[in-house]
Order: sequence, then C-alpha cells, then structure tokens
Amino acid sequence: MTSILITGGSGFIGRHFCQAAHQLGWQITVLSRNPEAATQLMPDNVQLISSLDQIESEQRIDVLLNLAGEPLANGRWTQSRKAFFVSSRIDITKALYQFFAAREQRPGTVISGSAVGYYGAGNGGDMEIDESLAGLTGIEDSFSHNLCSQWEEVAAQFEQLGSRVCFLRTGIVLGEGGALSKMLPAFKLGLGGRMGNGRQWMSWIHVEDMVSSIMHCISDATVSGPVNGTAPNPVTNQQFSRTLGTALSRPAFFPMPAFVIKTLFGEMGEELLLQGKKVVPRKLQDSGFNFQYPLLPDALNSLV
Repeated sequence: MTSILITGGSGFIGRHFCQAAHQLGWQITVLSRNPEAATQLMPDNVQLISSLDQIESEQRIDVLLNLAGEPLANGRWTQSRKAFFVSSRIDITKALYQFFAAREQRPGTVISGSAVGYYGAGNGGDMEIDESLAGLTGIEDSFSHNLCSQWEEVAAQFEQLGSRVCFLRTGIVLGEGGALSKMLPAFKLGLGGRMGNGRQWMSWIHVEDMVSSIMHCISDATVSGPVNGTAPNPVTNQQFSRTLGTALSRPAFFPMPAFVIKTLFGEMGEELLLQGKKVVPRKLQDSGFNFQYPLLPDALNSLV
C-alpha cells in the first residue's frame, strides 16, 4: 500500500487527488491548518494532522505531494498579500525538508507544486513553451516567475535526501470549483466574452487529467524535474470564451476591456488575466501519458 503525505489536500486539486488516491486504497495523511474544516472535504479513513510532529517516527511516507499555497487569483495583489503568497509556499516546503532531513526514512518521490507562471507573464506570443525552455527575456520582472522559482528552488533540496523530485507547473485547472466557477455566472447569463484583446494564451487542463498526471509522475520513475501540468492544446482567451459560450448555448460577445481589468484587479489582472503563454506538456507526452480531455470543447462539455 502506498503511503502519501499531502499538503494543500483540502484545496481544489488536493480534494480531487485525495478522492482518487482513496479509491486506490492508498494510506493518506493530510497536513492541514484546520483539520476540523478539512474533515468535511476528505474521504473516509484519511488521517488529518495539523503538525508534522503528529507523524509517528515509524510511519512510512512513500510519496510527498506538496500543494500548499494561498491562491493567487482571489483579488488584487497588495504587498502584504504577495508576501503571504510567498510564505504560504516557501515556509511549509522548508519545514517539510527539515522534517524529512532529520528522519531516517525519506519519501522516494516528491511532487511539489509550481505553475506555468514560472515562464513569466507573457504577452500573447505564439511560441510553444515546454519544460526545456529556460532563460526567457524579462521573466525576472514577473511576480509569478519569482514566486515559482523560489518555490522550486526550496523543493529541489529534497534531491539531497535521495528523493526523485517533480515540479508540477500547473496551468488553469478546469473543474467544479477553481477558475471555471468564477467564469460561469456571467457566461450563463450571456454576458461573457474575451478579456482585453483576447489574444493571450490560456494553458488549461481538466482536473481529472491533472489528477491523473500527478499519479503518472508518482508511478513513472523516469519523470523528474519540471513537468508542465497543461493539456496539449492551449487556446487563446478569445477561443476559450467562444468555446465556453458554445458549451452553454449562450452568446459570448461582451468583452471586458483591458483598462477595466487593470482598474479592478491591478497587477493580478494584468499578469494573470491579460497575459499568457502557450505552454505544452512535452514531458508528460514523451513519457506516455494519455490525456482524457486533450481538446477544450470536450473538457468544457464534461463540466457544464
């Protein structure tokens, strides 16, 4: 039986992953700031803890899945919120490393969260970006890049403990909850449309493929380093809006101008909503992963 420790288990991706791991009969331990609230979201027989000290010295941990982190897209970025975005990821990752460094038994596999923001905010350019690309001009000016870079750098220390480490660079994950739930109300009313000029790329993935890709990274010992958690067919924001409108049988002709987004959301809107890169999952594909939802229409039709 596989034993896994999960941080961020009550989050959007974490909840779906816990359900899948539970169905496989895995021994699941979830580290949560609020175990009582997390209990309502977890399958039966999940061990919920609030401190790493609650893990018994003899308890074996085969896999560490580190998804903890405050969501970036929930409003404007103030300096204090940006500091919390960093600390909510870096502090727990450092604590996990220190915990396992002091332990005789270490996880053979570590899957640590990151995001396609690692590649910078982007400007709608059409160049495909896979895991081999590094050193893009201007990415050091992107908060998303700096955040992901710091997070990956700390997680990489697990390699010193003999763990195989994957950095899961997730795109826009579509499912019940997450980004799609914020888009649906306007689109269901026929008031949806592109953001800005609509040419910015949206590197998306269905939540079921997201969970399956994590399982793939855990089971395939040849996969390590950065792994793009995106579907193989990214679309522009305009294409996404039209496809979502079609899935809902609603028009999608009401654009939100760039100046409105910048006024409402500031830096967050400019970096996450008005910019994007065309990220593709080369490493997943090359290692034989099969997507259940490679095309956006099928993904959206399964969800709406």
